[in-house]
Amino acid sequence: MEQKVPRLVLAGTNSGCGKTTVTCAVLQALVTRGLRVGAAKCGPDYIDPMFHSRVIGAKSSNLDSFFFDRDTMRYLLAHNGEGCDVTVIEGVMGYYDGLGLTSTRASTYEAARATSSPVVLVVNARGAALSVLAAAEGFLHFAPDSGIRGVILNGCSAMSYGPLARELEKRLGVRACGYLPRLPECALESRHLGLITADEVTDLQEKLRKLAASAEKTLDIAALLEIARNAPPLRFTPPVLPEAGAPVRIGVARDRAFCFYYEDSLDLLRQLGAELVSFSPLADERLPDGVQGLYLGGGYPELYAAQLAENRTLRRQLREAVHAGMPCIAECGGFMYLTQSIAGHAMVGALPGDCFDTGKLTRFGYITATAQEDSLLCCAGEQVPMHEFHHWDTPQPGGAFLAEKPSGKQWRCAYATDTLYAGFPHFHFYAKPVMAQRFLTACRKETL
Repeated sequence: MEQKVPRLVLAGTNSGCGKTTVTCAVLQALVTRGLRVGAAKCGPDYIDPMFHSRVIGAKSSNLDSFFFDRDTMRYLLAHNGEGCDVTVIEGVMGYYDGLGLTSTRASTYEAARATSSPVVLVVNARGAALSVLAAAEGFLHFAPDSGIRGVILNGCSAMSYGPLARELEKRLGVRACGYLPRLPECALESRHLGLITADEVTDLQEKLRKLAASAEKTLDIAALLEIARNAPPLRFTPPVLPEAGAPVRIGVARDRAFCFYYEDSLDLLRQLGAELVSFSPLADERLPDGVQGLYLGGGYPELYAAQLAENRTLRRQLREAVHAGMPCIAECGGFMYLTQSIAGHAMVGALPGDCFDTGKLTRFGYITATAQEDSLLCCAGEQVPMHEFHHWDTPQPGGAFLAEKPSGKQWRCAYATDTLYAGFPHFHFYAKPVMAQRFLTACRKETL
Protein backbone atom coordinates (compact mmCIF):
# COMPACT_ATOMS: atom_id res chain seq x y z
CA MET A 1 0.00 0.00 0.00
CA GLU A 2 1.18 3.55 -0.73
CA GLN A 3 -0.14 6.82 0.68
CA LYS A 4 1.01 10.42 0.41
CA VAL A 5 1.32 11.93 3.88
CA PRO A 6 2.94 15.40 4.11
CA ARG A 7 4.92 15.23 7.34
CA LEU A 8 7.96 16.32 9.28
CA VAL A 9 9.67 15.45 12.56
CA LEU A 10 10.55 18.20 15.04
CA ALA A 11 13.58 16.70 16.78
CA GLY A 12 15.70 18.17 19.54
CA THR A 13 19.34 18.21 20.55
CA ASN A 14 18.35 17.09 24.06
CA SER A 15 15.50 16.95 26.54
CA GLY A 16 14.61 20.46 27.65
CA CYS A 17 15.59 22.18 24.40
CA GLY A 18 12.00 23.31 23.84
CA LYS A 19 10.62 20.65 21.47
CA THR A 20 7.12 20.64 22.93
CA THR A 21 6.87 24.44 23.02
CA VAL A 22 8.06 24.71 19.42
CA THR A 23 5.76 21.86 18.36
CA CYS A 24 2.71 23.49 19.97
CA ALA A 25 3.64 26.82 18.38
CA VAL A 26 3.91 25.23 14.93
CA LEU A 27 0.70 23.22 15.35
CA GLN A 28 -1.29 26.25 16.50
CA ALA A 29 0.08 28.41 13.69
CA LEU A 30 -0.92 25.77 11.13
CA VAL A 31 -4.40 25.39 12.65
CA THR A 32 -4.84 29.18 12.69
CA ARG A 33 -4.07 29.17 8.96
CA GLY A 34 -7.01 26.84 8.45
CA LEU A 35 -4.98 23.75 7.62
CA ARG A 36 -6.07 20.23 8.55
CA VAL A 37 -3.31 19.16 10.92
CA GLY A 38 -2.28 15.78 12.31
CA ALA A 39 0.12 15.18 15.18
CA ALA A 40 2.18 12.37 16.64
CA LYS A 41 4.80 11.81 19.32
CA CYS A 42 7.86 9.58 19.14
CA GLY A 43 8.20 7.23 22.07
CA PRO A 44 5.82 6.12 24.84
CA ASP A 45 4.93 9.57 26.21
CA TYR A 46 1.30 10.27 27.16
CA ILE A 47 1.46 13.94 28.13
CA ASP A 48 2.82 15.65 25.01
CA PRO A 49 0.08 14.11 22.82
CA MET A 50 -2.49 15.66 25.20
CA PHE A 51 -1.07 19.09 24.34
CA HIS A 52 -1.09 18.25 20.64
CA SER A 53 -4.73 17.18 20.86
CA ARG A 54 -5.75 20.39 22.61
CA VAL A 55 -4.20 22.37 19.75
CA ILE A 56 -5.47 20.43 16.74
CA GLY A 57 -8.82 19.35 18.18
CA ALA A 58 -8.20 15.70 17.32
CA LYS A 59 -6.22 12.79 18.68
CA SER A 60 -2.45 12.67 18.59
CA SER A 61 -0.85 9.26 18.16
CA ASN A 62 2.40 7.64 19.26
CA LEU A 63 5.13 6.31 16.97
CA ASP A 64 7.31 3.97 18.97
CA SER A 65 9.86 1.70 17.33
CA PHE A 66 10.20 -0.38 20.51
CA PHE A 67 6.49 -1.20 20.43
CA PHE A 68 5.93 -1.41 16.68
CA ASP A 69 7.60 -2.78 13.59
CA ARG A 70 8.18 -0.50 10.60
CA ASP A 71 4.96 -1.42 8.81
CA THR A 72 2.81 -0.77 11.88
CA MET A 73 4.45 2.62 12.43
CA ARG A 74 3.87 3.57 8.81
CA TYR A 75 0.30 2.30 8.92
CA LEU A 76 -0.54 4.33 12.05
CA LEU A 77 1.10 7.43 10.60
CA ALA A 78 -0.80 7.03 7.32
CA HIS A 79 -4.09 6.13 9.01
CA ASN A 80 -4.00 9.12 11.36
CA GLY A 81 -2.66 11.45 8.69
CA GLU A 82 -5.37 10.61 6.17
CA GLY A 83 -7.14 13.78 5.07
CA CYS A 84 -4.58 16.04 6.77
CA ASP A 85 -2.68 18.77 4.97
CA VAL A 86 0.35 18.12 7.18
CA THR A 87 1.33 15.91 10.13
CA VAL A 88 3.81 17.18 12.72
CA ILE A 89 5.74 14.52 14.67
CA GLU A 90 7.39 15.58 17.92
CA GLY A 91 10.60 13.78 18.83
CA VAL A 92 11.65 12.38 22.20
CA MET A 93 14.81 13.31 24.15
CA GLY A 94 17.78 14.12 21.91
CA TYR A 95 17.54 13.09 18.26
CA TYR A 96 19.87 10.09 18.52
CA ASP A 97 19.05 9.08 22.12
CA GLY A 98 17.77 5.52 22.32
CA LEU A 99 17.99 2.54 24.64
CA GLY A 100 20.91 2.76 27.02
CA LEU A 101 23.72 5.24 26.47
CA THR A 102 25.16 4.01 23.18
CA SER A 103 22.22 2.85 21.06
CA THR A 104 19.85 4.63 18.65
CA ARG A 105 17.23 1.89 19.02
CA ALA A 106 13.81 3.39 19.87
CA SER A 107 15.16 6.90 19.24
CA THR A 108 13.61 9.75 17.26
CA TYR A 109 16.26 9.06 14.62
CA GLU A 110 15.09 5.45 14.28
CA ALA A 111 11.42 6.53 14.04
CA ALA A 112 12.26 9.14 11.39
CA ARG A 113 14.19 6.59 9.34
CA ALA A 114 11.49 3.93 9.71
CA THR A 115 8.84 6.34 8.42
CA SER A 116 11.09 8.13 5.87
CA SER A 117 10.14 11.43 7.51
CA PRO A 118 12.20 14.61 6.99
CA VAL A 119 13.56 16.18 10.16
CA VAL A 120 13.79 19.75 11.43
CA LEU A 121 16.23 20.05 14.34
CA VAL A 122 15.34 22.30 17.29
CA VAL A 123 18.52 23.80 18.79
CA ASN A 124 18.49 25.71 22.06
CA ALA A 125 20.27 28.94 21.12
CA ARG A 126 19.93 30.71 24.44
CA GLY A 127 23.30 31.98 25.66
CA ALA A 128 25.14 30.87 22.52
CA ALA A 129 26.21 32.31 19.18
CA LEU A 130 28.39 30.48 16.67
CA SER A 131 28.30 27.42 18.91
CA VAL A 132 24.79 26.67 17.67
CA LEU A 133 26.32 25.96 14.26
CA ALA A 134 28.74 23.50 15.84
CA ALA A 135 25.83 21.74 17.52
CA ALA A 136 23.80 21.65 14.31
CA GLU A 137 26.78 20.42 12.29
CA GLY A 138 27.39 17.61 14.75
CA PHE A 139 23.81 16.38 14.45
CA LEU A 140 23.82 16.74 10.66
CA HIS A 141 26.91 14.61 10.19
CA PHE A 142 26.81 12.23 13.13
CA ALA A 143 24.92 9.79 10.90
CA PRO A 144 25.29 9.87 7.11
CA ASP A 145 21.53 9.48 6.70
CA SER A 146 20.49 11.97 9.42
CA GLY A 147 17.51 13.15 7.35
CA ILE A 148 17.83 16.67 8.82
CA ARG A 149 16.44 19.18 6.34
CA GLY A 150 16.06 22.27 8.51
CA VAL A 151 16.99 23.94 11.80
CA ILE A 152 14.93 26.02 14.24
CA LEU A 153 16.76 28.14 16.84
CA ASN A 154 14.82 28.18 20.10
CA GLY A 155 15.37 30.98 22.60
CA CYS A 156 17.15 33.04 19.96
CA SER A 157 16.94 36.83 19.69
CA ALA A 158 15.87 38.72 16.57
CA MET A 159 19.28 40.40 16.42
CA SER A 160 21.17 37.10 16.49
CA TYR A 161 18.97 35.10 14.16
CA GLY A 162 19.79 36.80 10.85
CA PRO A 163 23.57 36.26 10.95
CA LEU A 164 23.22 32.74 12.38
CA ALA A 165 20.64 31.77 9.76
CA ARG A 166 22.91 32.94 6.94
CA GLU A 167 25.80 30.92 8.37
CA LEU A 168 23.62 27.83 8.80
CA GLU A 169 22.66 27.87 5.14
CA LYS A 170 26.09 28.95 3.84
CA ARG A 171 28.32 26.66 5.92
CA LEU A 172 26.07 23.67 6.49
CA GLY A 173 23.73 23.77 3.49
CA VAL A 174 20.69 23.23 5.72
CA ARG A 175 17.49 25.31 5.66
CA ALA A 176 17.12 27.89 8.41
CA CYS A 177 13.45 27.60 9.41
CA GLY A 178 13.25 30.53 11.81
CA TYR A 179 13.44 30.98 15.53
CA LEU A 180 11.24 31.22 18.60
CA PRO A 181 12.20 33.95 21.06
CA ARG A 182 12.12 33.47 24.81
CA LEU A 183 8.50 33.69 25.93
CA PRO A 184 8.50 33.20 29.72
CA GLU A 185 4.75 33.84 29.88
CA CYS A 186 4.21 30.81 27.62
CA ALA A 187 6.34 28.40 29.62
CA LEU A 188 4.81 24.97 30.27
CA GLU A 189 5.32 23.70 33.83
CA SER A 190 6.98 20.38 34.49
CA ARG A 191 6.53 17.56 36.94
CA HIS A 192 8.75 14.56 37.71
CA LEU A 193 7.45 12.56 34.74
CA GLY A 194 7.52 15.49 32.32
CA LEU A 195 5.11 18.34 31.71
CA ILE A 196 2.01 18.75 33.79
CA THR A 197 -1.02 17.59 31.84
CA ALA A 198 -2.83 19.91 29.42
CA ASP A 199 -5.99 19.93 31.56
CA GLU A 200 -3.98 21.34 34.48
CA VAL A 201 -2.88 24.44 32.55
CA THR A 202 -5.67 26.91 33.24
CA ASP A 203 -4.53 29.47 30.67
CA LEU A 204 -3.38 27.01 28.01
CA GLN A 205 -5.40 28.53 25.17
CA GLU A 206 -3.96 31.98 25.84
CA LYS A 207 -0.44 30.54 25.90
CA LEU A 208 -1.08 28.73 22.62
CA ARG A 209 -2.44 31.94 21.07
CA LYS A 210 0.71 33.83 22.04
CA LEU A 211 2.94 31.01 20.78
CA ALA A 212 1.12 30.95 17.43
CA ALA A 213 1.36 34.73 17.09
CA SER A 214 5.10 34.54 17.71
CA ALA A 215 5.48 31.59 15.33
CA GLU A 216 3.82 33.54 12.52
CA LYS A 217 6.36 36.33 12.97
CA THR A 218 9.55 34.39 13.63
CA LEU A 219 9.20 30.86 12.21
CA ASP A 220 9.33 30.15 8.48
CA ILE A 221 6.05 28.26 8.29
CA ALA A 222 6.27 28.15 4.48
CA ALA A 223 9.65 26.42 4.70
CA LEU A 224 8.29 23.87 7.18
CA LEU A 225 5.35 23.13 4.89
CA GLU A 226 7.67 22.75 1.91
CA ILE A 227 9.84 20.25 3.82
CA ALA A 228 6.73 18.32 4.90
CA ARG A 229 5.25 18.23 1.40
CA ASN A 230 8.49 16.87 -0.04
CA ALA A 231 8.29 13.80 2.21
CA PRO A 232 8.15 10.62 0.10
CA PRO A 233 4.95 8.52 0.00
CA LEU A 234 4.54 6.01 2.82
CA ARG A 235 4.75 2.42 1.60
CA PHE A 236 3.56 -0.26 4.01
CA THR A 237 1.68 -3.49 4.55
CA PRO A 238 -1.21 -2.89 6.99
CA PRO A 239 -1.12 -5.03 10.14
CA VAL A 240 -3.40 -8.06 10.29
CA LEU A 241 -6.01 -7.21 12.94
CA PRO A 242 -8.50 -9.53 14.67
CA GLU A 243 -12.06 -9.54 13.37
CA ALA A 244 -14.61 -7.37 15.15
CA GLY A 245 -16.98 -9.17 17.49
CA ALA A 246 -20.38 -8.42 19.00
CA PRO A 247 -20.82 -5.00 20.65
CA VAL A 248 -19.47 -4.82 24.17
CA ARG A 249 -19.61 -1.98 26.71
CA ILE A 250 -16.35 -1.01 28.47
CA GLY A 251 -16.06 1.48 31.33
CA VAL A 252 -12.93 3.66 30.98
CA ALA A 253 -11.71 5.75 33.93
CA ARG A 254 -11.03 9.25 32.57
CA ASP A 255 -10.52 12.36 34.67
CA ARG A 256 -7.64 14.39 36.11
CA ALA A 257 -6.40 11.36 38.09
CA PHE A 258 -6.58 8.82 35.23
CA CYS A 259 -5.68 10.24 31.84
CA PHE A 260 -2.83 8.15 30.40
CA TYR A 261 -4.22 6.30 27.40
CA TYR A 262 -2.92 5.64 23.91
CA GLU A 263 -5.65 6.90 21.61
CA ASP A 264 -4.77 4.32 18.95
CA SER A 265 -5.21 1.58 21.57
CA LEU A 266 -8.68 2.90 22.38
CA ASP A 267 -9.50 3.14 18.68
CA LEU A 268 -8.49 -0.49 18.21
CA LEU A 269 -10.90 -1.52 20.96
CA ARG A 270 -13.64 0.41 19.16
CA GLN A 271 -12.76 -1.24 15.83
CA LEU A 272 -13.14 -4.64 17.50
CA GLY A 273 -16.63 -3.86 18.78
CA ALA A 274 -16.17 -1.93 22.03
CA GLU A 275 -18.33 0.95 23.13
CA LEU A 276 -16.09 2.95 25.47
CA VAL A 277 -17.99 4.73 28.25
CA SER A 278 -16.00 7.19 30.38
CA PHE A 279 -16.48 7.51 34.12
CA SER A 280 -14.69 9.51 36.80
CA PRO A 281 -13.38 7.82 39.95
CA LEU A 282 -13.14 11.34 41.38
CA ALA A 283 -16.73 12.40 40.77
CA ASP A 284 -18.99 9.46 39.89
CA GLU A 285 -20.56 7.38 42.63
CA ARG A 286 -21.42 4.48 40.33
CA LEU A 287 -19.99 2.72 37.32
CA PRO A 288 -21.83 3.32 34.05
CA ASP A 289 -24.85 1.08 33.56
CA GLY A 290 -24.35 -2.13 31.65
CA VAL A 291 -20.56 -2.16 31.50
CA GLN A 292 -19.03 -5.57 30.86
CA GLY A 293 -15.38 -4.67 31.45
CA LEU A 294 -13.16 -2.01 32.99
CA TYR A 295 -10.08 -0.12 31.82
CA LEU A 296 -8.24 1.89 34.48
CA GLY A 297 -5.39 3.78 32.82
CA GLY A 298 -2.42 5.53 34.33
CA GLY A 299 -2.19 9.10 35.56
CA TYR A 300 -1.61 10.82 38.87
CA PRO A 301 -3.91 9.22 41.46
CA GLU A 302 -1.40 10.19 44.17
CA LEU A 303 -2.26 13.86 43.62
CA TYR A 304 -5.94 13.16 44.24
CA ALA A 305 -5.65 10.34 46.79
CA ALA A 306 -7.76 12.09 49.44
CA GLN A 307 -10.55 12.82 46.97
CA LEU A 308 -10.45 9.26 45.58
CA ALA A 309 -10.65 7.92 49.14
CA GLU A 310 -13.76 9.99 49.84
CA ASN A 311 -15.65 8.28 47.01
CA ARG A 312 -16.41 5.20 49.09
CA THR A 313 -19.42 4.10 47.04
CA LEU A 314 -17.50 3.74 43.79
CA ARG A 315 -14.51 2.15 45.54
CA ARG A 316 -16.80 -0.50 46.99
CA GLN A 317 -18.51 -1.14 43.66
CA LEU A 318 -15.17 -1.48 41.88
CA ARG A 319 -13.86 -3.89 44.52
CA GLU A 320 -16.98 -6.03 44.21
CA ALA A 321 -16.78 -5.99 40.39
CA VAL A 322 -13.12 -7.07 40.32
CA HIS A 323 -13.65 -9.77 42.94
CA ALA A 324 -16.73 -11.02 41.04
CA GLY A 325 -14.59 -11.52 37.94
CA MET A 326 -15.46 -8.54 35.76
CA PRO A 327 -12.57 -8.30 33.25
CA CYS A 328 -10.33 -5.40 34.19
CA ILE A 329 -7.13 -3.81 32.89
CA ALA A 330 -5.38 -1.52 35.38
CA GLU A 331 -2.10 0.11 34.32
CA CYS A 332 0.25 1.94 36.70
CA GLY A 333 -1.99 4.60 38.34
CA GLY A 334 -5.01 2.37 37.72
CA PHE A 335 -3.15 -0.47 39.42
CA MET A 336 -2.30 1.75 42.38
CA TYR A 337 -5.98 2.63 42.69
CA LEU A 338 -6.86 -1.07 43.03
CA THR A 339 -4.45 -1.59 45.94
CA GLN A 340 -5.19 -1.07 49.64
CA SER A 341 -3.96 2.51 49.92
CA ILE A 342 -1.98 5.40 48.42
CA ALA A 343 -0.02 7.47 50.96
CA GLY A 344 -2.27 6.22 53.75
CA HIS A 345 -5.53 7.01 51.91
CA ALA A 346 -7.81 4.01 51.43
CA MET A 347 -8.22 2.87 47.83
CA VAL A 348 -10.34 0.15 46.17
CA GLY A 349 -8.71 -2.70 48.11
CA ALA A 350 -9.13 -5.31 45.38
CA LEU A 351 -5.39 -6.06 45.51
CA PRO A 352 -2.86 -6.20 48.35
CA GLY A 353 -0.23 -3.58 49.00
CA ASP A 354 0.11 0.02 50.14
CA CYS A 355 1.61 2.50 47.69
CA PHE A 356 4.33 4.90 48.78
CA ASP A 357 6.49 7.61 47.21
CA THR A 358 10.03 6.41 46.47
CA GLY A 359 11.26 9.92 45.69
CA LYS A 360 12.80 8.80 42.40
CA LEU A 361 11.95 7.13 39.13
CA THR A 362 11.47 3.43 39.78
CA ARG A 363 12.14 0.65 37.25
CA PHE A 364 12.13 3.34 34.56
CA GLY A 365 12.13 2.52 30.85
CA TYR A 366 11.28 -0.07 28.23
CA ILE A 367 10.89 -3.71 29.17
CA THR A 368 10.00 -6.99 27.52
CA ALA A 369 7.42 -8.73 29.71
CA THR A 370 7.10 -12.53 29.50
CA ALA A 371 3.86 -14.07 30.77
CA GLN A 372 4.52 -16.75 33.38
CA GLU A 373 1.03 -18.25 33.08
CA ASP A 374 -2.12 -18.08 30.97
CA SER A 375 -4.23 -15.02 31.82
CA LEU A 376 -6.66 -12.41 30.49
CA LEU A 377 -4.27 -10.89 27.93
CA CYS A 378 -1.50 -13.42 27.34
CA CYS A 379 -0.70 -17.10 27.13
CA ALA A 380 2.20 -18.48 29.14
CA GLY A 381 5.50 -17.71 27.44
CA GLU A 382 4.19 -14.84 25.29
CA GLN A 383 6.29 -11.69 25.28
CA VAL A 384 4.95 -8.13 25.17
CA PRO A 385 6.90 -4.87 24.80
CA MET A 386 5.98 -2.57 27.69
CA HIS A 387 7.37 0.32 29.68
CA GLU A 388 7.39 1.57 33.26
CA PHE A 389 7.71 5.14 34.53
CA HIS A 390 6.62 5.97 38.06
CA HIS A 391 7.85 7.44 41.33
CA TRP A 392 5.51 5.39 43.47
CA ASP A 393 5.83 1.73 44.41
CA THR A 394 4.31 -1.02 46.52
CA PRO A 395 5.92 -3.92 48.38
CA GLN A 396 3.58 -6.23 46.45
CA PRO A 397 3.84 -5.34 42.71
CA GLY A 398 2.74 -8.82 41.57
CA GLY A 399 4.66 -11.57 39.82
CA ALA A 400 2.63 -12.84 36.85
CA PHE A 401 5.14 -11.47 34.33
CA LEU A 402 8.93 -11.50 34.14
CA ALA A 403 10.14 -8.04 33.12
CA GLU A 404 13.52 -7.67 31.42
CA LYS A 405 15.23 -4.44 30.46
CA PRO A 406 17.46 -4.28 27.37
CA SER A 407 20.39 -4.25 29.82
CA GLY A 408 19.38 -7.71 31.03
CA LYS A 409 18.07 -6.63 34.44
CA GLN A 410 15.01 -8.66 35.44
CA TRP A 411 12.18 -8.50 37.97
CA ARG A 412 8.68 -9.91 38.48
CA CYS A 413 5.68 -7.69 38.04
CA ALA A 414 1.88 -7.44 37.66
CA TYR A 415 -1.14 -9.44 38.74
CA ALA A 416 -2.83 -11.53 36.05
CA THR A 417 -5.79 -13.92 36.14
CA ASP A 418 -8.42 -15.01 33.65
CA THR A 419 -10.16 -11.69 34.24
CA LEU A 420 -7.43 -9.28 35.36
CA TYR A 421 -4.26 -7.49 34.28
CA ALA A 422 -3.01 -5.06 36.93
CA GLY A 423 0.52 -3.75 37.27
CA PHE A 424 2.91 -0.86 36.83
CA PRO A 425 3.90 -1.68 33.21
CA HIS A 426 2.04 0.07 30.39
CA PHE A 427 1.44 -1.50 26.98
CA HIS A 428 0.03 -0.57 23.58
CA PHE A 429 -2.62 -2.77 21.97
CA TYR A 430 -1.08 -2.30 18.51
CA ALA A 431 2.08 -3.96 19.82
CA LYS A 432 0.04 -7.16 20.19
CA PRO A 433 -3.52 -6.71 18.85
CA VAL A 434 -4.61 -10.19 19.96
CA MET A 435 -4.56 -8.87 23.54
CA ALA A 436 -7.35 -6.45 22.66
CA GLN A 437 -9.35 -9.31 21.19
CA ARG A 438 -8.83 -11.49 24.28
CA PHE A 439 -9.88 -8.67 26.60
CA LEU A 440 -13.11 -7.99 24.70
CA THR A 441 -13.90 -11.70 24.36
CA ALA A 442 -13.70 -12.04 28.14
CA CYS A 443 -15.81 -8.89 28.60
CA ARG A 444 -18.63 -10.23 26.41
CA LYS A 445 -19.22 -12.92 29.02
CA GLU A 446 -19.94 -10.39 31.74
CA THR A 447 -22.74 -7.90 32.41
CA LEU A 448 -23.02 -5.55 35.37
